[in-house]
Amino acid sequence: MGDVNNNLLQAIQTNGYSFLTSILVFGLLFYLARKRVGFGTRVALGLVLGVLAGLLFQQIDYDTKGITTFGSIYVSLIKMLVIPLVFVLVLNSIASLTSLEYLRKIGLKTFAWFLGTTAAASIIGLTVSLLIQPGSGLQQEVPSNFEAREIPSFSQVILDLVPSNPINEAANGKVVPILIFALFLAVAIVKIGSKNPEAIKPVRDLIASLTQVLHQVIKIVISLTPYGVFALISGITAKYGWETLQELGSVIITSYAALLIHFVLVFGGLVLLVARVNPIRFFRKIYPTLAVAFSTRSSYATLPVNLEVITKRLHVSPKIASFIAPLGASVNFNGCGGVWPAVVAVFTAQVFDVTLTSTDYIVLVLISVVSSIGVAGVPGPAVISTTVVLTALGLPLEGMAIVAGVEALIDMGRTAVNATGTTVTSLLVAASEDEFDREAFNTSEDAKEIAAY
Repeated sequence: MGDVNNNLLQAIQTNGYSFLTSILVFGLLFYLARKRVGFGTRVALGLVLGVLAGLLFQQIDYDTKGITTFGSIYVSLIKMLVIPLVFVLVLNSIASLTSLEYLRKIGLKTFAWFLGTTAAASIIGLTVSLLIQPGSGLQQEVPSNFEAREIPSFSQVILDLVPSNPINEAANGKVVPILIFALFLAVAIVKIGSKNPEAIKPVRDLIASLTQVLHQVIKIVISLTPYGVFALISGITAKYGWETLQELGSVIITSYAALLIHFVLVFGGLVLLVARVNPIRFFRKIYPTLAVAFSTRSSYATLPVNLEVITKRLHVSPKIASFIAPLGASVNFNGCGGVWPAVVAVFTAQVFDVTLTSTDYIVLVLISVVSSIGVAGVPGPAVISTTVVLTALGLPLEGMAIVAGVEALIDMGRTAVNATGTTVTSLLVAASEDEFDREAFNTSEDAKEIAAY
């Protein structure tokens, strides 16, 4: 009996204190949520408390299993969303187009610029990450359920992208074939809808309803981020100490360096060389979009002001703006779908000592472009796009969880880049279709800001 009591006491001392700490911190975070304290503030607080708790447990040598269990639950919930989310959101984004003729004339140009700039963003994110190497100083043990993969040939990689059995692909967690299957379905829906809209209306209504439901599920899961951040960071800090946080600082520097390079070189270059307008004047005119995107961290929240900026300050025709701006809020994610997944993939590979080959880099860029389609324009779901990339490359999702503590800080810059990409694409397409009032753009001073924002 004495041995049982001793074992129970030891269990409480090793796991109980960390479990009790988790309950107290979760209670505080929940209270702040009820008081409508900002999401970013709560994530930052979860990060700080996780560091403090981890350092404390490291000093007194407590087992953190009681805390890390919550972190594992958070990662599992993210995994749960991947297949249904990418399928429905990609389907919804493309199937919303009204006709193949409109898709061919304006849609193809729009998607070409969206995906082209996302590819450029992914390449920039990959290049900057390889130069800075944000995860080189932080080594972790590979998770027990992580199996080393064989490096496939390039031809095998291409074959694996083609879905042979969508149900089986979904059951096995193969994300890219599901994305391609969704693309085929979406084009078929647009084609049928252009000839007989009533025949396809129930399908479009179902997709729209499923999208709303999934958006709600996203909000629920993402709302758990402060708790997941605390659980994951405290466990990591307890094991590795202050050095962990220094490496996360490298992730922030790497991300913002890549975002700034993309903003200046890619966006500025396209505005100057393709649209043939002054990039400084362009960036000054779109400031309201940048301000709203940076503060709200939501492409959907930025959409109303972005429409105003595109039409009233850039002097793009409403016909072009009303098509591209809403579409951009759903599928144009240079920051979230281009830069960020590349940074996290390189970081994860370095942390877990997984060697990426040149073929992996090519696949990374291609998957970033495809998976960026349909990412929801609300704070947080860049996590999903990153999960797609990590899953396709065979990298542990725990790498994404490690950087979750600073993700909200980086999300502000990512969203500003996303929204800017939509304004740039609107200008480029309008200029090519003679729907851009160049004289008004060059002569108007736009002295009055958009009043409502």
